[in-house]
Amino acid sequence: MEATEYIDHNFEKVVQVGKVITGKEFQSCTFKNCDFSNSQFLNSKFLDCTFYDCNLSMMKLSGSTLSNTQFTGCKSLGIIFSECQDFLFSADFKNCILDYSSFFGKKMPKTNFIQSSLRGVNFTQTNLSGAVFDLSDLSGAIFSDTDLRTANLTTAFNYSLDPEFNMLKKARFSSDGIAGLLTKYDIKIV
Repeated sequence: MEATEYIDHNFEKVVQVGKVITGKEFQSCTFKNCDFSNSQFLNSKFLDCTFYDCNLSMMKLSGSTLSNTQFTGCKSLGIIFSECQDFLFSADFKNCILDYSSFFGKKMPKTNFIQSSLRGVNFTQTNLSGAVFDLSDLSGAIFSDTDLRTANLTTAFNYSLDPEFNMLKKARFSSDGIAGLLTKYDIKIV
């Protein structure tokens, strides 16, 4: 990655494990089967980019921009998305492993989490209004002061969230998942 700016570029099987990459701009780029685990993309921009089957685990994105970025089949363990720039932040996830990542304080309305693992993800103070959690595992995910108004969790599973400390107006849940809203009461539903 010698250039400063890449437009409509395809990156395939690029390995940059543990590397520090600063001030790069990627616009309408595609990343396939790349390994950026433990790397740092500092003050970089990913605009209209797509990641397929990449290992992004523990990647650092301090000061970087993610705008209209799609992740499909990616291993994205422990990424602190809260370190990304707030301006224009938008991403969608399909068939991804996002376990132990953090979206603390992000504004990401209408984000799609499709068939993804979100175990232990921190959604504290995150705006997820209108978000879709389709067939996604939310075991141990943290929801506190989270905006889930009009969010769709009808096929999500293993979630536990307190309706008193989150905004849930018009959010959708399945009757099978209702127990996840009552966890704090330590009652059994049969």
